[in-house]
Amino acid sequence: MTVRRSILPFFLIILLSVLACRHRHHPTEEVGAYDLAQIKDSGELVVLTLYSSTTYFIYRGQEMGFQYELSEQFAKSLGVKLRIEVARNVPELIEKLLAGEGDLIAYNLPITKELKDSLIYCGEEVITHQVIVQRNNGKTKPITDVTELIGKDVYVKPGKYYDRLVNLNSELGGGIQIHKVTGDSITTEDLITQVAQGEIPYTVADNDLAKLNTTYYPNLNIKLSISFDQRASWAVRKDCPQLAAAADKWHEDNMTSPAYSASMKRYFEISKAVPHSPILSLREGKISHYDKLFKKYAKEIDWDWRLLASLAYTESNFDTTAVSWAGAKGLMQLMPQTARAMGIPPGKEQNPEESIKAAVKYIASTDRSLRMIPDKQERIKFILASYNAGLGHVYDAIALADKYGKNKNVWDNNVENYILLKSNEEYFTDPVCKNGYFRGIETYNFVKDIMSRYESYKKKIKSSD
Repeated sequence: MTVRRSILPFFLIILLSVLACRHRHHPTEEVGAYDLAQIKDSGELVVLTLYSSTTYFIYRGQEMGFQYELSEQFAKSLGVKLRIEVARNVPELIEKLLAGEGDLIAYNLPITKELKDSLIYCGEEVITHQVIVQRNNGKTKPITDVTELIGKDVYVKPGKYYDRLVNLNSELGGGIQIHKVTGDSITTEDLITQVAQGEIPYTVADNDLAKLNTTYYPNLNIKLSISFDQRASWAVRKDCPQLAAAADKWHEDNMTSPAYSASMKRYFEISKAVPHSPILSLREGKISHYDKLFKKYAKEIDWDWRLLASLAYTESNFDTTAVSWAGAKGLMQLMPQTARAMGIPPGKEQNPEESIKAAVKYIASTDRSLRMIPDKQERIKFILASYNAGLGHVYDAIALADKYGKNKNVWDNNVENYILLKSNEEYFTDPVCKNGYFRGIETYNFVKDIMSRYESYKKKIKSSD
């Protein structure tokens, strides 16, 4: 293992080997003996990955992510449980794998000659490349050739995207107006959002990240590639050939499975935007067909029924049959686990009264968990954010706001700023954060949309109606 020795000092290799044995509870086994048979005996597959919108994250209290779902499917095929361990970056992924802190890297790890000496690449080999992210419906037609980038303003973060643009600019003889965005609080996904909203004309992203974001912003065009293809796949240690072979076979068999297709659609195809229609009938003072139910159950949490209606509208557009990309169902879009915990009978997830009753129960529980917010009206915004994101991410945002000198008891311009920053590595890896990466822009907009619509409802619909 020449590369292992070149990457890590010799004394550290010895230490890591000892740690590997200790971690896997096989102190008497020789290093390298912990392969597929030992994993099956232990009943657990430990998978290493990174936090991101395409790999692994917590959403409404549940583990999600494309790589997470594939790992779960693979573990199930082996007849073992899955445990996820998250690293900060790619070098740490490799370090943890070699140290025996995990069995397999579930991440699109670039395939390089250097790493082949210490790792076995396995599973599905994917091809990644960088693309120009632009709008389909902007004032100008989308560019279709890299030469058309000359004279264009492209905004990128420092790192591989900037480096590729610099090289491409040199190849073209100059002329690309490259803007290096250095703000710590701005991520590549933030730049993609800015493109979608018309704030900047172009940015660069990996094709998988760009494709995922088209499910949020269907006006994006990601067809123009600007880099060579990069092969990538999962990986295991060099001394785990059986596990690698199992991953290869599983991926080969799994590519056409319903589970794999469902995961692909969930993250890269299904729209994550809910289409919205206007208020049912202003003349009759109605918001929806379910106003009586909103009035009945809002009393249990001392909410204005119009606020509860605004929440339902934002979640499902009053569609009782709605099923979100994440699997949330019904009028109030409760996740299956939450629906069960709140007492919805099996098969009744799309019953409007059961959905509203369970949502109100969940809101009451969340309210109790947020009693540290002294102002009741202010607390509502925190409850709404928790309904969308999950309580853990709101706790993280509160902790960040407190750490950085903002008012942790006020949502607007305080805690809401840190739910946004939860998509930034600098912040979601902060020691005060316990729940990792989160795409906070949706939650930020969720709270604003509900409160704004609630104010509109109050003006147009009488409380007693």
